[in-house]
Amino acid sequence: MAKPSGGGRTNLASCAVAAVFIVFAIIASVTVYLTVFRPRDPEISVTNVKVPSFSVANSSVSFTYSQLSSVKNPNRAAFSHYNNRVELFYYGNRIGFIFVPAGEIEPGQTKKMAADFSVDSFPLASASSASRVSAADFERAGFGLVEGDSRAGSTVEIESRVEMAGRVRVLGLFTHQIAAKCNCRIAISTVDGSIVAVRC
Repeated sequence: MAKPSGGGRTNLASCAVAAVFIVFAIIASVTVYLTVFRPRDPEISVTNVKVPSFSVANSSVSFTYSQLSSVKNPNRAAFSHYNNRVELFYYGNRIGFIFVPAGEIEPGQTKKMAADFSVDSFPLASASSASRVSAADFERAGFGLVEGDSRAGSTVEIESRVEMAGRVRVLGLFTHQIAAKCNCRIAISTVDGSIVAVRC
């Protein structure tokens, strides 16, 4: 009587080895994707703030505003950002803004983003709610101080908001939406328009 052929067992073993290899390959691919190619939000930092001109008249203030920010793309794919904007607020009311044109930041690169615009005259808060702040006050709040001045006195405190949204295409196949924002509080002296402190 003929012995059973071992070909069936050999084929089964080969299929099992192939299946294990495929599973490990999938796990390795997912691990690489999550650790190396995982989409990450851009990193925004405000590096410089200036008020080139400043005017106070009849309890109202107007000035020109200049801000330089850095946007880093930590991804291994280009970051295409939409039309975004830099906005200024005073007591919750928007007092000025400028659009940032759409563009692209290469993988691992940092792009400088300048915003220069004029802020139309707006009324100051009443004397009872006027702010008196120094650089030390900002430091005690526990936030990173971008720049500061030891002078204290009556100030105009505004808020700068930068938002950056866009997308990255990972491995040329998967598109992911990413976004980031950076808010800064800026104290401006009403005496001479100098920057007293910046906290982001």
